[in-house]
Amino acid sequence: MTDKRIEDIIIKYFSKSATIHELMELTEWLKEPSNNVIFKQFVKANFLADVHLVDFNTDEEKKHILRRIKEQDRRLRNKRHLTVFKYAAVGLVIMGIGAYFMLPESLLKKNPTSVQVVDNGVHILPGSDKAILTLENGADVALEKGVDVKLKGRTLNQEQLIYDSNPEDGQSAVQYNYLTIPKGGRFFVQLSDGTSVWLNSESKLKYPVQFIKGAERRVELLYGEAYFDVSESIHHDGSAFMIHTGGQDIEVLGTEFNIKAYQDEINVVTTLVEGKVKVKAGEADSYRFLRPSEQSLFNAETGALAVHKVDKVFDEIAWKEGYFSFKHMTMKEIMKVLSRWYDIEYTFKNPDIEEKRFTGVLDREVSIDKLLRYIQKTNEFNYSVKDKKVIIE
Repeated sequence: MTDKRIEDIIIKYFSKSATIHELMELTEWLKEPSNNVIFKQFVKANFLADVHLVDFNTDEEKKHILRRIKEQDRRLRNKRHLTVFKYAAVGLVIMGIGAYFMLPESLLKKNPTSVQVVDNGVHILPGSDKAILTLENGADVALEKGVDVKLKGRTLNQEQLIYDSNPEDGQSAVQYNYLTIPKGGRFFVQLSDGTSVWLNSESKLKYPVQFIKGAERRVELLYGEAYFDVSESIHHDGSAFMIHTGGQDIEVLGTEFNIKAYQDEINVVTTLVEGKVKVKAGEADSYRFLRPSEQSLFNAETGALAVHKVDKVFDEIAWKEGYFSFKHMTMKEIMKVLSRWYDIEYTFKNPDIEEKRFTGVLDREVSIDKLLRYIQKTNEFNYSVKDKKVIIE
């Protein structure tokens, strides 16, 4: 039997609501080998069905959890914390202690395909907090670890950029900044009106240094993916918040949502988490309202705008929380996502592998070779990693 308090902590951990002290208590409890067995049995019985549990290494996983604690604390301070179970069914969410994979029972009996890794001493690590800030005078400033930058009206460190709130007397002309996130990067910015924006890899945002008091607040996602937590209009004399991206406009009164508008994808995808937004595309009278857990798809080529319900919002915003959520995705689609985060090139030597599919939630903070080993447990393929290239065959 699992101790009731430990059960409560495990549940809290999986719902991302455990405190730092509770997480430390859990890591101490897991030092006992017999508790690892209890832990796996409890998780399998209460959280996951048809799951293969990888052997749990206490020392390694303690370090992993400590990294998660630090990350969780940072997200709480930046209002980045979301309760995962609000958006995802327990059976499809795979979280951090050890590695868990959703495998059909038949696949559990198979031996995984051998892995071929070319180790030349270079390990492809996950992305990090970095960006290029283009100032109002056109100058570029690198924002990354180890770079000390001081700018008037802005507070920044290695992982976030915060603009001072609008001055009381306002200003007459709008000046813009650009925040460009390269491949292998991510960054958080808080705009001068208090709106929070998380930018994914290979993204670019245009926004005013200061919003004009009483005027419409307008920003532009030039390309890429961003999660917005918009400051409500009631705090800004009723000024609406508008986002332009990929031929569509989104009118916001105060809400949270995700926009994906990559340059190499036809559809602009908007997923609403909380609140209400109005999506306008093409002709001025062509618009749709989104409610929570609804998603719009705007085809940039045809101009068609469609809205549908999503099963789990978490699948769409997992990147913000530090995870990949692949739902019946082809290897070709998966490698496109991985190429942005790991800043790699990839090649399929066997075209048939491109269409193999995988479902699972994986940690974005592991090396790419470790992540590919996870995916390999449900797909038959070999791969090699050399320099910044991945070859799949």
